[in-house]
Amino acid sequence: MYILNGIAYAGEPKPVLKVSGVRPLEDFRLWVRFNNSETRIFDFKPLLKSPAFEPLSNPKTFKNVYIDYGVPVWNNGDIDIAPETLYEKGLPELN
Repeated sequence: MYILNGIAYAGEPKPVLKVSGVRPLEDFRLWVRFNNSETRIFDFKPLLKSPAFEPLSNPKTFKNVYIDYGVPVWNNGDIDIAPETLYEKGLPELN
């Protein structure tokens, strides 16, 4: 059990998930390494239809991904995606 902001929770607190490495791949996919040493491949294509991510449909823009405070970002931080989304919806990298 642990207490956070005056609320008691069962179990142990989960560490904050952060991205420690990111590389754009072909076909609008991202290779992502997390601070827990796991890696995932995230397919960004389904999100490109959303107005928030539409600028990333330009391959040149998509390839300009970088990490800011543990979060992948584009366009000087105007576009970002949560590490939790990348982890939960990404596929484990096959070695």
